[in-house]
Amino acid sequence: MPESALKIRPMTRAELDVVVDWAAAEGWNPGWHDADTFHAADPGGFLLGLIGGEPVSAISAVRYGNRFAFIGFYMVRPDFRGQGHGIAIWRAAMQRLAGRTIGLDGVVAQQQSYRRSGFELAWNNVRYEGRATHDGRVGDAIVPIGSAVSELSDLLTYDAAFFPDDRRGFVRHWVAQTGSMTLAIRDGEGRLTGYGVIRPCRIGWKVGPLFADDADGADRLLRALMSHAAPDDAIQLDIPAGNRRALALVRAHGMRPVFETARMYAGPTPDLPIDRIFGITTFELG
Repeated sequence: MPESALKIRPMTRAELDVVVDWAAAEGWNPGWHDADTFHAADPGGFLLGLIGGEPVSAISAVRYGNRFAFIGFYMVRPDFRGQGHGIAIWRAAMQRLAGRTIGLDGVVAQQQSYRRSGFELAWNNVRYEGRATHDGRVGDAIVPIGSAVSELSDLLTYDAAFFPDDRRGFVRHWVAQTGSMTLAIRDGEGRLTGYGVIRPCRIGWKVGPLFADDADGADRLLRALMSHAAPDDAIQLDIPAGNRRALALVRAHGMRPVFETARMYAGPTPDLPIDRIFGITTFELG
């Protein structure tokens, strides 16, 4: 193989740290401890393109269950762009996920490129940013999710309605990230009716997911999660643009839009409860 030829292989856990740094340089603001969670979701699902042993491109092609997958971390180093390395690693990812419905959150302007690979727009997700506030209006129905089997079992059962396939392994790691907090809300009978996660990022904090049966529950969860951050710390929340109640929520908290993605699927669009998704989990893994 010529020294200049692109070699594509699964990346190691240490190499994923390098790729997360690339994402930070692109302005994606990853979580400080995202890499452990991402890699645990599908250790073979992160591909690296190398030339002469030097990493030049990356993509994630993470499998969930038996039917679904998600593409993210699609990057080429700036000094190697325009040479075909991006499309080469894209094709490797699509080959790895053949036969599955595949989701992605792509740059809005690149939708036509994704359509050529069979993707169709489902909706847009919009990142909103604001500042943490501590006003105390939370209520005693908000409870932390710890390591107890019963607590986690309830959360995993609730989460299953918001994702197209089995992601229990991913969620177990996601809610236990270092420095993060996971909170749930329960009704008068003890039934879980929403949950959210806040995690530390390169800049401030991200909330995601934020799932709730109603807008009041989502608001109380968001207020409680914000209390985990310092007052006035930056807070980011990614909402489905078509959820009017989520839009009202971010506006009520003085948050402003800073970035937008096109949620697209190759294969049938999953039937998800958009009206109860007040914050998606992550642009990178769905």
